[in-house]
Amino acid sequence: MNHHQPQAGEKTILISVSVHILPDLDTDEFRLLAESAGAELMSHVHTARQRPDPKLFIGSGKAEEIAECIQAQEIQLAIFDHTLSPAQERNLERILKCRVIDRTGLILDIFAQRARTHEGKLQVELAQLQHLASRLVRGHGTMEQQKGGIGLRGPGESQLETDRRLIRVRIGQLKEKLIKVKQTRLQGRAARQKAAIPTVSLVGYTNAGKSTLFNTLANSDVYAANQLFATLDPTLRRVEWAGLGAVILADTVGFIQNLNHTLIDSFRATLEETLEATLLLHVIDASHPDMPEHIDAVEKVLKDIGANVTILRIYNKIDCSGDEAKIVYASPHIPERVYISAHTGQGLDLLKNAVQQILLGQQQQFSLCLQPKHGKLYSQLHQLHVIQSEHYDEQGNHWLSVTLTADKLLQLIKQNHFDVDSILGEQANQFKPILEAFEQ
Repeated sequence: MNHHQPQAGEKTILISVSVHILPDLDTDEFRLLAESAGAELMSHVHTARQRPDPKLFIGSGKAEEIAECIQAQEIQLAIFDHTLSPAQERNLERILKCRVIDRTGLILDIFAQRARTHEGKLQVELAQLQHLASRLVRGHGTMEQQKGGIGLRGPGESQLETDRRLIRVRIGQLKEKLIKVKQTRLQGRAARQKAAIPTVSLVGYTNAGKSTLFNTLANSDVYAANQLFATLDPTLRRVEWAGLGAVILADTVGFIQNLNHTLIDSFRATLEETLEATLLLHVIDASHPDMPEHIDAVEKVLKDIGANVTILRIYNKIDCSGDEAKIVYASPHIPERVYISAHTGQGLDLLKNAVQQILLGQQQQFSLCLQPKHGKLYSQLHQLHVIQSEHYDEQGNHWLSVTLTADKLLQLIKQNHFDVDSILGEQANQFKPILEAFEQ
């Protein structure tokens, strides 16, 4: 099926076309994409046009010039940094006498190499087949001939129609499988929500240092490399943070500019975790010259997929950008930005502090009176590291002074089916509005 994929080490020519009526694409990013796919870069041609040529995207003179270059260097693959129509791709192959793929084909190939989980692989295959289906007019002369001959006399269906039909069937199967995978994931998510474990998702432009930060925070070893799309599948880790308790960290796919819509739809599931998160950490490479464009690209995709979640911007790589580690507040107690270096560890304590402030809101001090039957609550508070001091009175009551948010404390008391008034005494009055919200 994948006669579209670049083979590792294939001699490749890159063609960047600056088109007056289309947004300019980042040529460095294009090179990095091709290198990430494993192409051996022989040449990089730059050309400009007012508008794309309907037949070839580039002009015929330029195409001839590139064809000579391809022949001279024995190049096997030409990659265009724009989306080509199936007809343009075929016409170019005829003139250039080598395989031609466009930006979407290239990104799909990287996705295919990087997908690890069952779901990631299904997503990629679906996107590849949908891309391929529109291009099934290949095969010089062979496709349209009727099958015939011994053992091949069949329903009078040409090879092309057979291929089309098989692709349609496979696309249908993949869609069904993905629905099942999604249902399984929803059950896992429902269980986490029931346990009230907050999910913190890391999103960001590709190569901004998301996976390095994830590994540092989760002490895990997700593949982190200086490549585009190094991670494709959402990786989840449960971590224990002082004062917060259990948090689920999710690392997601890196974003790039001009991610075409067929790709966004196919990888929506990779980003589903993002939509359901309690908090998004938008990891930004603070040292990158195109930082503002990268921020816009990520926030645009988040908007496209309907992510309506609190976002905390994490300006990473301050060891390269020269910024100092700090938290910037939008208003008192509401962090908006944190400056860190995942690589050196600068500012990581500030990051945890900011996440805690957002997830927990305003912490307060409470005085609790526990009886022997409240042992489970005591051990939970102990695990959260929120007990400031404790003592017993003459009646044998266990008094604790704890610092945490009203919501969290209430949630723990309710979860254990204890009586709020007996534990909190007069302080229980200030819980009335929250309690009413809980009951609803």
